[in-house]
Amino acid sequence: MPQRLPETHNQKVATLANQAKAERLAGYGQMRFEEYAAEWKQGQHHLAPASVDHLDSLLQNHLFPAFASRLMNTFDHKVVDGFIRTTERNTVGLATQSNALDKLKTIMLDAHRLGLFEEGPLLGVQAPVYDPKRPSSRRPGS
Repeated sequence: MPQRLPETHNQKVATLANQAKAERLAGYGQMRFEEYAAEWKQGQHHLAPASVDHLDSLLQNHLFPAFASRLMNTFDHKVVDGFIRTTERNTVGLATQSNALDKLKTIMLDAHRLGLFEEGPLLGVQAPVYDPKRPSSRRPGS
């Protein structure tokens, strides 16, 4: 009898943990990216004002136009690859592409930590390579 008590307790704890995860998945998984990113941003209270401005610009000009209404549980590497191809097609600069993808990675990592994804949706994604030391192909005055 005394051995069953810890076993029963462990089963109850596991059941509660599974219920909490299921509720988290249901709530956050059905959340639109725009809502999730807004909630995530509220937790970024450590950012300096200039960093907040930069984040807002990336969200408003690049991430929200691409993902605002997408449900969080529908992200995978193909969706992210499509975003990168679209930014390339729209001739978004490499630095901006890199920064936008970096913010998307950060938001998706937060969602992954919550358990929304078995695998991170950026796993295997080939990021654009920005090299600030590489000279631009544009010439001054052109």
